[in-house]
Amino acid sequence: MKPSAVPLEAIRALPAIFRQTIPETYQDENGHMNMRWYLALFDDAGYPLVASFGLTEDFHAQHGSGGYDLEHHLHYLREVMVGDTVTIYARLLGRSAKRIHYMMFMVNETRGALAATFECVNSFADMRARRTAPYPPEIAAHIDVVLSAHQALDWAAPASGIMSA
Repeated sequence: MKPSAVPLEAIRALPAIFRQTIPETYQDENGHMNMRWYLALFDDAGYPLVASFGLTEDFHAQHGSGGYDLEHHLHYLREVMVGDTVTIYARLLGRSAKRIHYMMFMVNETRGALAATFECVNSFADMRARRTAPYPPEIAAHIDVVLSAHQALDWAAPASGIMSA
């Protein structure tokens, strides 16, 4: 499925994890938001996503853990302009013992359009060993609850088909 084929109503039914109005400093010489800021906004949205599973800053500090992005794909669909407000929604696609595979959808609320998608594989990490590690059972259980709900959705995520957890 093409990202543009996903109805905005379906995307807006997902958890809204981040919202921002685009400042003037994000504008490039072409008069729209520079591509680097799309990744920055998706990165900022990743923290509330993993925090929703219990992977908070406090958890990581107490357990010597963290996370690594292993792969991502950003698909630009529509321009975002200075002053536009965007909301980022998240959908889990899969999980393994050490990784999650997810998508985020940037909706330009000002213009009523899907602006970009972001697909990512992220790994839990033991920061003392500086290596990927299995999710703790209580975190895995939180992830599984969300994953189960997202797998039951009645629309296919427009994933690239080349990534998996």
